[in-house]
Amino acid sequence: MTEVREGLTFRRRIRSFVYALEGWWHVIRTQPNAWIHAVISLAVIVLAFWLRLGRMEWAILVLTMALVWMAEFFNTALESAVDMAMPDVHPLAKAAKDVAAAAVLVGAIGAVVVGLLVMGPPLWIRLFG
Repeated sequence: MTEVREGLTFRRRIRSFVYALEGWWHVIRTQPNAWIHAVISLAVIVLAFWLRLGRMEWAILVLTMALVWMAEFFNTALESAVDMAMPDVHPLAKAAKDVAAAAVLVGAIGAVVVGLLVMGPPLWIRLFG
């Protein structure tokens, strides 16, 4: 009986990963700004490899990129839920969507600052030093 329960639990875990990947694909497919995040994330990864950044710098960059992606995912989820619950324009629905978009903007601006602080000095040395 325990083996059957463990098999079901394992399949549920796999299914939860599939659902999460479907959500990620939905964001990529439907949100134009997600493509901007994707291109910038890829550029940061390539640049970080080229600069031969250390573990701590990588950790900071990965965490920062993850936070921006998470903000985009939450924004998309909130927009979808608001659109479903409030098909007609309502000031509170607009406010909720605007605030969620502002969260993504704050995350993106913070990511740019972190990127400049982490990669700026080694990039400067690599290009001009």
